[in-house]
Amino acid sequence: MITEDLKTLIDNKTKPPGSLGLLEDLALQIGEILGTTGPQLINPHLVVFAADHGIAKEGVSAFPQEVTRQMVLNFLNGGAAINVFCKQHDIRLQVIDAGVNFDFDDGLPLGDGKIAKGTASFLHGPAMTTFQAELCLLKGEAVVAEIVAKGCNVIGFGEMGIGNTSSAAVLMSLLCDLPLSECIGRGTGLNDEQLLKKQQILEQAVANYKGDRDIFKLMAYFGGFELMEMTGAILAAGKRKMVIMVDGFIATAAYLCAYRIDQSIKKNAVFCHESEEKGHRLLLAYLEAKPLLSLHLRLGEGTGCALAYPLLKSAVNFLNEMASFQSAAISNKS
Repeated sequence: MITEDLKTLIDNKTKPPGSLGLLEDLALQIGEILGTTGPQLINPHLVVFAADHGIAKEGVSAFPQEVTRQMVLNFLNGGAAINVFCKQHDIRLQVIDAGVNFDFDDGLPLGDGKIAKGTASFLHGPAMTTFQAELCLLKGEAVVAEIVAKGCNVIGFGEMGIGNTSSAAVLMSLLCDLPLSECIGRGTGLNDEQLLKKQQILEQAVANYKGDRDIFKLMAYFGGFELMEMTGAILAAGKRKMVIMVDGFIATAAYLCAYRIDQSIKKNAVFCHESEEKGHRLLLAYLEAKPLLSLHLRLGEGTGCALAYPLLKSAVNFLNEMASFQSAAISNKS
């Protein structure tokens, strides 16, 4: 019933049907998620999960592992791109230490989701234990529960973790049954020689894996702490009927894991942009997702969510504030 009411409301605005394009689809989706013909986006939040990866020590990244820790401090000091965009659009930013290889000072405004000081290298064995993977899901859920208590109904997720495009690429390849070479990209800016080395290392890691394609086994073996906490957070946000903003390649890989666990989250997910990372376009196509933006971004941090959020607001605003043909006394098409 709510869907038909929303469609009627949208089609009777003072415009030709469909002329606002994806904004009309977005208005319909947000109304359906929130269960109302007059939706409001309340207290938007963006959560950045940060963690280190053992696979980074194998030479799959152009940047050293300590950049994860340095960027977390940059987030906390307000100096990163995500800080700028969240401030611009009045989005509350929260940073979670899911497993950075560093001991941060207790007084910092940093959420504690720490599992360990980085994962193990999945070239030689599982990145984490099954217990750690389960704990990641629980910690991600706890983060969302705390934010929901603040009245939030729209949430986005970002990440920071040197080496995490490797985890995302392998999970994408195995879960989507796609060639690994099609899923691997340049990440933080690898040159051709480094990219070839990354592909060789990840192909060897997959060859070394002797388990099956069970989602929980794959997440534990190839995942990262920030990826898995994001997966838990996405699942929790879906259960709480929140609007979920999905960022770039890493966040979409986390969404893929969540989707394999609970396909009902698809109705809550707004795919904010198509990133420049090679596998993202293919992954979006696999998920039959329509991204709102294509700005050649490949930064992560949730930047695509923050940049797309004004479009969500525009969709809600036209739904709530735009005149109908009847109220404006304008003739509709015959």
